[in-house]
Amino acid sequence: MAEIICGKTVSAAKRLDIKNRVEELKNKGITTGLAVIIVGNNSASRVYVNNKKKACEEVGIESFEFALPEETTQEELLNLIDKLNNDSKVDGILCQLPLPSHIDEQAVINSIDPKKDVDAFHPENVGHIMIGDYTFLPCTPAGIMEMLKFYNIDVKGKKCVVIGRSNIVGKPMAMLLLKENGTVEICHSRTENLKEETLTADILVAAVGKAYFVTEDMVKDGAVVIDVGMNRNDEGKLCGDVDFDNVKEKASFITPVPGGVGPMTITMLLENTVRAASQK
Repeated sequence: MAEIICGKTVSAAKRLDIKNRVEELKNKGITTGLAVIIVGNNSASRVYVNNKKKACEEVGIESFEFALPEETTQEELLNLIDKLNNDSKVDGILCQLPLPSHIDEQAVINSIDPKKDVDAFHPENVGHIMIGDYTFLPCTPAGIMEMLKFYNIDVKGKKCVVIGRSNIVGKPMAMLLLKENGTVEICHSRTENLKEETLTADILVAAVGKAYFVTEDMVKDGAVVIDVGMNRNDEGKLCGDVDFDNVKEKASFITPVPGGVGPMTITMLLENTVRAASQK
């Protein structure tokens, strides 16, 4: 039976540390501010933005919200970002994705000052991650590394298999595991004999976005299983990419959904914002 990796526990400890650092900066006359932009009426995005606002309040970070209508033009959005790039009260800028279809997401990401890019999506920050010399890390992979560290799970020398190759999770996740001296393999929808690959993993990270995709017969005895998925099952309940109930009988450690990786993502956004403020 696997030990549960509790994201809420790790997140609470990390947020306490962040809160103390925000207070230390405040004592030096440095405020910490995060600007969040949301365009349109995507209900999931609104939930995320509200959660980010609450998290900022919890640790003492000032939150600036810019809720723009669906019909906002790309030029108007880029003009707002330019203004925030030059605003000394704003340390971090986050533009909630997805954006309406008439706006070029990459153009928006590229317009954010890399020093304020707390999502770590700007090509300059992606390049820093590739060479292992970074200020900011993408929030979900960074949160996973914090969880492994908290539970004393050593990556060094381990075979790490990441299922998924997105720019947000899969690719940076592989780079962070590699930096900690893991032997890393990235699998994806075109990988042949996927089960053969996952059965070699000491640490298996599932980030495919398909409910219950990873089954018990795909997991090596004693593996550490990290579930990044956030899906709805046939009953409408939240579930991950991993068949949790069966896989937990085989793994040594496993993250649940909800309550696993999820709480860490916003916490690492706060971490990036404090890092940005401390660069002032």
